[in-house]
Amino acid sequence: MQSVAAGTVFRRVMCVCMAMPLAAVAQAEAVVAGKADGIPFETAVDFAMVGVYGLLALLSILALALIIYFLVVLRKGQVVPELLRRELMEKLQSGNMEDARRLCSFRGGALSSVMLSALEHLKSIPDADAMLLRDVVEAEGARQAESIEGQPQLLMDIAVVSPMIGLLGTVLGMMMAFNGVADQVAIVRPTALVAGVNDAMLTTAIGLVVGIPAMMFYAYFRRRASRLVSMLEVASGELMMTLLSRRQKT
Repeated sequence: MQSVAAGTVFRRVMCVCMAMPLAAVAQAEAVVAGKADGIPFETAVDFAMVGVYGLLALLSILALALIIYFLVVLRKGQVVPELLRRELMEKLQSGNMEDARRLCSFRGGALSSVMLSALEHLKSIPDADAMLLRDVVEAEGARQAESIEGQPQLLMDIAVVSPMIGLLGTVLGMMMAFNGVADQVAIVRPTALVAGVNDAMLTTAIGLVVGIPAMMFYAYFRRRASRLVSMLEVASGELMMTLLSRRQKT
């Protein structure tokens, strides 16, 4: 649930920030076409460039924050704690289902959620069929696996969007440069043309600097998440075998 909420907030922030440079571009085009008054073309493009740089800075901060967050969250100790697995194994082997259920309730994590779904089902239906119990556990396991593997997708979003924002800055910079040529400003002040081209190249470079590391860390965390899901499946399978074998003895 936390990853879904974080992804929703992230996408809303990106949409709001992207609207700033796009609105300025629309205003600039209107000024050029003679459909609007009051805001000069260069001022509108400058405002749009500020939005582009601001959005790239925001994406870089978000990418760094997500990398630190995933380094903390996507660990075996968070998804499949060894101490929790041993404690659950002992309680299930001794037939102490209620203590095992309370332990899963107090200890958060993917393994706790998977086993809690089985223990809660047994509490409501003590003589539940083994196949039905397996289906309940598999459904919760699939939900947890999707949550774990879906979190790094936020880095992929940043890796895809950042170069596009940089390209938008490139277009704005070239518009500024060619507008200076059209107004014959570049003849008097050649630096006006150079400044526009410089901004055009700089935003593309920044977009790539943000996007490339985000893509690399996405690949790393995706493999890391896949390994954690495999560990979760193994641990859940061992605990379920112990639970089912204990039920057969009783």
